[in-house]
Amino acid sequence: MNRPNLLWKNEESHHPTRVQQAFNIALVSAFMLGVLLWAFYSLDYTLRLDTVYLYRAKFIDGFLMTIIIAFFSLILSLIIGSFLAFAGKSRFLPLHYFSKAYVEIIRGTPLLVQIYVFFYIIATAMHLSNRYVLGVVILSVFSGAYICEIIRAGIESIEASQIETARSLGFTSYQRYRYIIIPQVFKRILPPLAGQLVSLIKDSSLLSVIAVSELTKNVQEVDSFTFATFENYIVLALLYMILTVPISYASKVLERKFNYEA
Repeated sequence: MNRPNLLWKNEESHHPTRVQQAFNIALVSAFMLGVLLWAFYSLDYTLRLDTVYLYRAKFIDGFLMTIIIAFFSLILSLIIGSFLAFAGKSRFLPLHYFSKAYVEIIRGTPLLVQIYVFFYIIATAMHLSNRYVLGVVILSVFSGAYICEIIRAGIESIEASQIETARSLGFTSYQRYRYIIIPQVFKRILPPLAGQLVSLIKDSSLLSVIAVSELTKNVQEVDSFTFATFENYIVLALLYMILTVPISYASKVLERKFNYEA
């Protein structure tokens, strides 16, 4: 009996086996690592990983701060996004158009510009100075626009026949959302919400421009001490991957579980 081919997917299966996945992930990782080591060897560059270990406390502190910022930003952005999604469905026109304008402005401008505007103009005018709180608020305002669109798409994915049936049974608007729309929407939006969390974690790196001591800012400070730029930023990339890869994997699992692609 022939051994299964580790490089080719079985025609009878839509997904590779776990052994094939592990083998090919290891193969691709080894190839990428080999290319990186070859590049350093060609440059006659000696990696100084001891400098990373020497300032490991800064890396750990930044790593933990990034997790904290992302956690609170996700909660606040869920609140903002939910409010905007339902405001967009409101029959009260000022609220409806506020939601539309908010989403278009936030999604249509770079996050870096928003950070400068919110922190140096709006926050200064309001005499607010806590960089960490403001960083969470800025990320939440930015991410809230995208979460609003995720929730809106989830609501609109509910078949009109279900809504009409609920109306014919005498359901109030609250009952329609409570018993029919929200339970289905929750399942459908979980995968893209996980993906948005990945983006939120990476976007938090831009808070370094307002001196928030998250992971990227701490690495920049370490780099100013050691001048080991390659080593510091390679470790920075690996630490971000430690945060984002498991979430990306969870997003794919949720997508398959809830048949999101359908």
